[in-house]
Amino acid sequence: MKPFILTLVTALLSTLAASRVAADPPTVAPAAAAKQFIVLNTSGQADSAALFEAVRREFPATRQAATRVGIAGIFSYLRESPDKVRASLAAFLRLAADHDLPVVVQLDGEQWWEGRPDLWNWWDQNGPGYNPANRANVEWSGWGPEHAVRIAWRNWGQQIRVLPPPNLMSPAYRAACHREMAALIPIILQWWHALPPARRELLVGIKLGWESSVGVNAWYYPDGNALAERPASDDPKTGLRNDELPARGVAPIGYAAVTQARLRTSGMLTEHDLAVIAWRHLEDLCREAARLGVPRDRLFTHGAGWQDDEQLYQAAVNRYSCPGWSCYRHANDPAKDTGMRTALARSDAPWWAAVEWLCNGTTVEPWRTALTNTLADPRCRFLTIFNWEGIQHNPAALQAIREVCARP
Repeated sequence: MKPFILTLVTALLSTLAASRVAADPPTVAPAAAAKQFIVLNTSGQADSAALFEAVRREFPATRQAATRVGIAGIFSYLRESPDKVRASLAAFLRLAADHDLPVVVQLDGEQWWEGRPDLWNWWDQNGPGYNPANRANVEWSGWGPEHAVRIAWRNWGQQIRVLPPPNLMSPAYRAACHREMAALIPIILQWWHALPPARRELLVGIKLGWESSVGVNAWYYPDGNALAERPASDDPKTGLRNDELPARGVAPIGYAAVTQARLRTSGMLTEHDLAVIAWRHLEDLCREAARLGVPRDRLFTHGAGWQDDEQLYQAAVNRYSCPGWSCYRHANDPAKDTGMRTALARSDAPWWAAVEWLCNGTTVEPWRTALTNTLADPRCRFLTIFNWEGIQHNPAALQAIREVCARP
């Protein structure tokens, strides 16, 4: 085993042993059917009847097929009011049952949290939720709350400004995630348990995290707080350099979480530090979901890795869930992703998933090959295409999906 992996595994096992929570994961129930799923994520409203109707038209019901088509919806529980998120989730599940379409439910408290200024607003005295103590709930660019960040950048197709990322180890932030999960997960489980046994596979899984990491989907440019006072047109455009770990070519952040986690309070941040933080974050979310009654075979993480063999891949693996990763670089054949392979070798979960996936082919053949290669591993429960809106008018993609689902 490579030294950095051995070091990470040792740290993770030590953390587990020291955990205050002694609850074991629920007993894993066998899956309703040994099937795989091609899931279409929506970038729009998940509770749209038009969405379900469009997918059902393109992919008529094939209940006996080895591979079924489903829909994934994202519910960012810190972005909007709790009542709105709960109502949207309930409507999404009703539509799934009405249209007989399997679903993956993603619960996100990581990438979008505009609805909770009481957690992140430490700088705007005239804005809602203002409290200087909120410095403890966002990330820092140095050792101490005086380095709290108030802006970050993301590139999911183009660079945009976003809120400062949460300190993933902040007790207030973690409590907020737990509260919303405690409200949302029972909605999912009650719906699932009310289904006839033959239809239980309509719940493919609940997914937690969203490329969980520090300083990637919300990174910080040097002197970023000063940039917040200037127009976005003045922002640097260099973006990330993922071969330069751990800061990836921008200003390092993660000091708040590393401090709160008592990993250390001085020196240079390391790749190992940030990988452990991502692992603790996902492990905590999955432990909470397990406590609420989600069985391991229906619970998936959303990890990622942007550099071959980086330690962050390991963060997706824990004893409560099945691991999942984004697959873009190796969408044509995930078996070539050495970081995923190394992490999977450590996992005793019944499944794994390519929880964010996209083929860039323009003809049927590359799509068919990529889909087939990804699902070739019988432990791969599903892949999720990001996004339905990007392929719904792509005849090659639609035909490839139909062909793969038609196979015995």
